[in-house]
Amino acid sequence: MRVLLTGAAGFLGSHLAERLLREGHQVLGVDNLSTGQSRNLDRLAQYPGFRFLRGDASRPLAVEGPLDWVLHFASPASPPRYLKLPIETLLVNAEGTRHLLDLARAKGAAFFLASTSEVYGDPLVHPQPESYWGNVNPIGPRSIYDEGKRYAEALTMAYHRAYGVPVRIVRIFNTYGPAMDPEDGRVVSSFIVQALRGEPLTVFGDGSQTRSFCYVDDLIEGVRRLMEVDYPYPVNLGNPEEYRVLDLAHLVRELTGSPSPIVFQPLPEDDPKQRRPDITLAKELLGWEPRVPVREGLLRTIDYFREVLVYQGIL
Repeated sequence: MRVLLTGAAGFLGSHLAERLLREGHQVLGVDNLSTGQSRNLDRLAQYPGFRFLRGDASRPLAVEGPLDWVLHFASPASPPRYLKLPIETLLVNAEGTRHLLDLARAKGAAFFLASTSEVYGDPLVHPQPESYWGNVNPIGPRSIYDEGKRYAEALTMAYHRAYGVPVRIVRIFNTYGPAMDPEDGRVVSSFIVQALRGEPLTVFGDGSQTRSFCYVDDLIEGVRRLMEVDYPYPVNLGNPEEYRVLDLAHLVRELTGSPSPIVFQPLPEDDPKQRRPDITLAKELLGWEPRVPVREGLLRTIDYFREVLVYQGIL
């Protein structure tokens, strides 16, 4: 296959690109490097099937030749990043999705949208199935990401219904692993980097809020399986094993052997109190469920961050 992948320098985008390249496919990776990392591109450059186009996915892309897939993974994804880039986040999920759907339609390609569990907002249903419509504050600070992805889903379904564009939508729950940006502000990366540096681990609120953490290899396996089935509606991918944030902080301290204390900060506005995927559909449709235990995945991620921090001269 020949695929166009936006967000190729990002955490998930780079992992998906590498998976496709290892399978022998050609990948045209697009990224403006606003939140992506050049070192992720260095990893991909070793494959002869990879070509990089530095560009803004929120604007039309001129692409020569045929495409089999347009995979839209471009967007700031951690709260600190999208709160710093509010307009850019809205545009890449709104205008970017429209332009990429137009490209897929023109090329006769299938379109894949990387959506998010954030479409469920601060959920009133637990765990969250795909049939749940969510509880999102449309004017709160997180709405730039939450509503951007909700609009992207609506637009994707509109193109499918109006023009027959083959589409896939994945709702991604918290994912972690190597190739994350140490400074992206996500809870796993923040805890690990703070622990390795001997800094206090910052827990927002009292730490009783819950998240579900999926190792990146499991997530990418689910994405590849979804590409192979004809199913246009959203599918949850995530780990249904639920952790309190405070318990995760203690686990990271244990696995790193860090003496770092835990400190508490006020809970950000609209921060979800609980988040856990119902993956019944993924099991039935894809035969998929996570395989990597959280402890094992965290140890792999800790090793990665330790190497990065040593390389940066921090450790």
